[in-house]
Amino acid sequence: MSAPRVLIADQLSPAAVAIFKERGVAADVKVGLAKEELGKIIKDYDGLAVRSATKATEKIIAAATNLKVIGRAGIGVDNIDVKAATAKGIIVMNTPFGNSITTAEHAISLLMALARQIPEADRSTQAGKWEKSKFLGVELYAKTLGVIGCGNIGSIVADRAIGLKMKVIAFDPFLSPERAVELGVEKVELDELLKRADFITLHTPLTDKTRNILDAAALAKTKPGVRIVNCARGGLIEERALAAALKSGHVAGAALDVFEVEPAKDSVLFGLPNVICTPHLGAATSEAQENVALQVAEQMSDYLLKGAISNAVNFPSITAEEAPRIRPWVKLAEQLGSFAGQLTETSIKGIRIEYSGEVAELNTKPLTAAALAGVLRPLLADVNMVSAAINAKERGMRLEEVTRGQDGAFESYIKLTVRTDEYDRSLAGTVFSDGRPRIIQVRDIGMEFELAPHMLFVRNADKPGFIGRFGMVMGEAQVNIATLNLGRDKPGGDAICIVAVDEPVSEEVMAKVRALPQVVRVNRLEF
Repeated sequence: MSAPRVLIADQLSPAAVAIFKERGVAADVKVGLAKEELGKIIKDYDGLAVRSATKATEKIIAAATNLKVIGRAGIGVDNIDVKAATAKGIIVMNTPFGNSITTAEHAISLLMALARQIPEADRSTQAGKWEKSKFLGVELYAKTLGVIGCGNIGSIVADRAIGLKMKVIAFDPFLSPERAVELGVEKVELDELLKRADFITLHTPLTDKTRNILDAAALAKTKPGVRIVNCARGGLIEERALAAALKSGHVAGAALDVFEVEPAKDSVLFGLPNVICTPHLGAATSEAQENVALQVAEQMSDYLLKGAISNAVNFPSITAEEAPRIRPWVKLAEQLGSFAGQLTETSIKGIRIEYSGEVAELNTKPLTAAALAGVLRPLLADVNMVSAAINAKERGMRLEEVTRGQDGAFESYIKLTVRTDEYDRSLAGTVFSDGRPRIIQVRDIGMEFELAPHMLFVRNADKPGFIGRFGMVMGEAQVNIATLNLGRDKPGGDAICIVAVDEPVSEEVMAKVRALPQVVRVNRLEF
């Protein structure tokens, strides 16, 4: 049997090549391949190791007839079509913790450079101008730093800023009050952060909910003279709006390591005197590159040689012996978590997972990890089944697991409860003999349905006329309803409608559904 072959398509530390070879994996280094070249040769490889430059698109993955694993030396996997890889049975791994300190330090460096206008002062001085009076800076001491996203990297930045005697306030829907106290930060809502912060730094992934989190409207709410740092993801800041705010003087300065389009060869922010730009250097230290190179090489080797899976964004860590029995329950747990996570828009205090009957006798660790990842993923795009527990702990979420024998009408089921300051939300599901997961309870209301790629969750008053009016809205919008499931707690009481549709529902149609007199709430759900 020939040795597995791995293609290293981006610049990695030589340590990665050494580890592959020591473990018995053949590694070819071919950096800077055009997509056409990559498409031609990818069929010859069992593994693909990348950083952020190489794009593992759907077309590339389709051509990868032998590919078993893609390893990302870093956190974000937005350059990899995870959906296409999953459909083809390709494991996608990342290295979520190898460059956290490096990225945090870069944010602090930009914060200081911005406060004292160091890059511009350097250019002026080297040009022989000696414009000492022009570069009047500000101190960080006693200033308020607003941290948007207080997870792994954000909490490190907060710690460093506290060491500089700054006051740190943080906006993070998943940050519990207890964890905020532990970090020494004040938890606030976004509008309050914008109003109070002298400096703002972003450390949140790019999701549908965080895209353009600093748009024109948000920037208008900021304190005059605010300075902004982004070392997280391009797309979190609306660049044209930021440029306008900088030109008007409302925003005193900005330092960006990431951009909406990368490589950033042109930008509305380039050339502005109060802007510092770096070419996505957050993880660019020798220590970080060494860390992620070692980690990705070890993980890929373990999978190709032993079948061990770790830090996979699209598959849980389970042994080969457990796989046949456990896989359907893993899928159900992730679906339950995703369902609950997409409906949760406030800070989560705790998560309770109950295993009843046969499932309680299985290895529930990957099930719990899958459920946590499902809950967290709507706001933390980069979370996976391995890092989910750490992310939950960092945000002070209390995890409670309960196992018991058969209880109730179903021989075996999983019940998940998300607890917030305002409510507890529960739902339950089971796996039938056909191996397909089913939801059997939502908000303690008995229902039975399968999840579909595009769904609507409607909470409504149990009054006559709702179904007819809802159907009319869908029909007029040419939205085809695949399935419709109804449940209620009592006649005339609280009711739920779960609808599967053939394609995503537009915001215009959502607004019409919200306007129906019986509707209390409506949410889009994607699975």
